[in-house]
Amino acid sequence: MYTLAIQPLNPVAFELGPITVYWYGLLIGFGAFLGYLLANREMKRRGLPDDMLADLLLYALPAAIVGARLYYVIFRWDQFADNPISVLYIWEGGIAIHGALIGSFLTAFIFAKKRGVSFWKLADITAPSILLGQAIGRWGNFMNQEVYGGEVSRSFLEGLFLPEFIINQMFIDGAYYHPTFLYESIWNLLGVALLLYLRRVNLRQGEIFLSYLIYYSIGRFVIEGIRTDYLLVFGFLRTAQVLSVILIVGGIFFLIYRRKMGLANKRYLDDEPKPKTNKKKA
Repeated sequence: MYTLAIQPLNPVAFELGPITVYWYGLLIGFGAFLGYLLANREMKRRGLPDDMLADLLLYALPAAIVGARLYYVIFRWDQFADNPISVLYIWEGGIAIHGALIGSFLTAFIFAKKRGVSFWKLADITAPSILLGQAIGRWGNFMNQEVYGGEVSRSFLEGLFLPEFIINQMFIDGAYYHPTFLYESIWNLLGVALLLYLRRVNLRQGEIFLSYLIYYSIGRFVIEGIRTDYLLVFGFLRTAQVLSVILIVGGIFFLIYRRKMGLANKRYLDDEPKPKTNKKKA
C-alpha cells in the first residue's frame, strides 16, 4: 500500500561527533535570529543604543526557554513523573509558547525599568519580531510531527494545494492529520505584515504590542480548537484557549484604559529621525 511506504522526515539536522543537532532547535534558533535582525534595525532607527537588544536577549531568551518548558511540564507532569530528568530533553519537543511569552515579557519589563527605557516602546519594537520567530519556530514542530489537528483524508490535504513533503509528514501512525502548525505559521506571518503596517499608521505607544497580543490570541484560540495535543486546565478546559481569551480581553481593556487615563499620549513614530536634507548655501 502506498501510505505504508511514507517515511517521516529525519528530525536530526546533522551530527558533530557526540553532538546531535535537531531541526527543532535549529529552526527555533533561526526564527529568533531573523527576529533579532528585524528588531535591531528598528531599535537603531528609534535611536536606542546598539547593544540594548543584545543585552535584552541575553536575559530574555533563557527566560523564554525556561518559561516555555515549565509551562508545558506543569500541565503535562504525568508525562515526566516516571523519569524527571526528561524535563531537560527539550530537543524532543514539549515547550509552550505562552510560557515563553510570560518568561520573556516579565524579563523585558524588569530590564526596561533598570535601563530607564519605556517597556511599551521596547514591546512595540519587538512585537513583529516575536511573531516572526513564532511563525518560523512552528516548522520545528513540523519536523517533530507534533502540533497537528484532527484526522483528515489525503485528498483533503491535496485540496489545500500543499507540497508533497508536507502531506507526507502529516501521515502519522497510519492516518493523515490537519497541519495546524502550518495554519498558525501562516497566521503569524500575516500578523507580521499587519504589525509592520501599523507602525506606519502611527498608533499610540504600546498599541502595536497590544495589537500583537489580540491578533495572535484570536488565531491561537481558533487553531487550538482543531489541535489534538492540547494542554488542559481544570481537567476539561483547553489551557491555550483560556489564556487566549484572557489576552484578548486584557489587550482590549488596556487599549481603552490607557487612552482614557492619558497613559498613551506618545505615538510610535514621535521619535522617528527626520530625513536629512541637503541645503545649498546661497
